[in-house]
Amino acid sequence: MAHAALTEPDRLWSAQEALLRPSPVPAAAGVYGWHFEKAPGADLAPGCLLYIGIAPRYMANRTSKQNLRKRVQYHYRGNAAGSTLRFTLGCLLGIELRRVGRSGTRMTFGKAGEAALSQWMAENARVCWIEHDEPWTLESELITQLDLPLNLDQNRHNPFHSRLKELRAQARQRARELDVSA
Repeated sequence: MAHAALTEPDRLWSAQEALLRPSPVPAAAGVYGWHFEKAPGADLAPGCLLYIGIAPRYMANRTSKQNLRKRVQYHYRGNAAGSTLRFTLGCLLGIELRRVGRSGTRMTFGKAGEAALSQWMAENARVCWIEHDEPWTLESELITQLDLPLNLDQNRHNPFHSRLKELRAQARQRARELDVSA
């Protein structure tokens, strides 16, 4: 049931739709899946599920305040420091990663790069979701059974894993070699 709801959803939502007020994305726990009309890389298939995420994450020591709406909206308009999906997409699209902030420890694509990524996502990224009280119980199963090349955690078996991990590491290394961006 969960597989089909994410791989062959009844409906996919664009950035414009997901960011509406009131938002159609529920402020509930669940799993969300990302499809891309134009694939973010030549080796990736367009139009199919490439990444899943959960909200909230399981944390033994505290209760997360995250939900589907917060995570989906953040992925659409946040930055790479707070979104693994945005970080991965930016690296695949060749956007320059930069160290930002006073300490220079946070890494984003800078104002222009994040804006370009948000625009690319508005044009190409579509999301679906399923509500689930304990989404972490589904996450491992979905990653094991589905081909999700943009997921890194628990996904070493995926043929794209090592390439994506290396691409992200190279982007971080290049960012460390550059001056801290304003």
